[in-house]
Amino acid sequence: MEAQAIVFGLALGDALGWPTEFLKLHQIKARYGAAGIQQPPDPALFTDDTQMTIALTEGLLDAGVNAPLDTQMQAVSRRFIAWMHSPENDRAPGATCMAGVRRLESGMAWQEAGIVESKGCGSAMRVATIGYLYRQDSARLRAVAAASSALTHRHPAAVAAAVGAAYLVQLALNGSAPDEYLRRVLEFTDGMSDEFDMALYRVGHCLHWGSEEAALDHIGQGWTGDEAVALALYCVLRYPNDYAACVRRAANSNGDSDSIACIAGGIVGARLGLEAIPESWRARCEKGAYLAELARRMAAAAP
Repeated sequence: MEAQAIVFGLALGDALGWPTEFLKLHQIKARYGAAGIQQPPDPALFTDDTQMTIALTEGLLDAGVNAPLDTQMQAVSRRFIAWMHSPENDRAPGATCMAGVRRLESGMAWQEAGIVESKGCGSAMRVATIGYLYRQDSARLRAVAAASSALTHRHPAAVAAAVGAAYLVQLALNGSAPDEYLRRVLEFTDGMSDEFDMALYRVGHCLHWGSEEAALDHIGQGWTGDEAVALALYCVLRYPNDYAACVRRAANSNGDSDSIACIAGGIVGARLGLEAIPESWRARCEKGAYLAELARRMAAAAP
């Protein structure tokens, strides 16, 4: 059930945040009311964030979770290329993700395909399942998450964000107290990126501000990996025991709301379990039967 909680948690966060992506908070309130968007549409369609999470997960399962890293990244690359050409790839995929996958398709080595100048959130948004598959092996989690980022995003901040996002899922699964998350993710990613560190420091600075909206703006807008993970972490720390409230806070923000809510949804889903996600939301989730089967295969494959 933990794997299902992560998969549905991220997919429904993604679906909740998609209608508000590119909207400023005042525009969200004008459209949905003073409280903002409260539940995913029906059906709850997700974006490229969840599609790429699926492709990454399927690639790891194709290769085997204990396979050599190169074998795994070759398999993930094939899944990314198939996703790029899929007719379902119509959810405004990120330019860096598409550029990196085109380079993979051209035959470029996976270690070099990622765009080194891009610190976008496209690699951090898709790694929640790595946190599940390697919940008992932090070193392997770090290696797989970092390598998976390199396929499309090689900027140090993007790589650190991918590692940090996967590790936060591991922390949530393994029962770490939420008030330990910030310190522990800073320690786990120490030395990887000053920009990622600074984004996390902003979370600590504003976590207890009276205005959540001001705090979100202080952290950033989430278009980059460092900010997206920091914003997601802020939402989790504000609502560690309420899945719906956590992803609503993420979706009602000024920036990349679907990615923020996707990352936050995977973390808080890991922490709280499947029953914490409203049943009515799960019932309307796009490809719900497939997601449940993917989670079953994740559970069977995890060490």
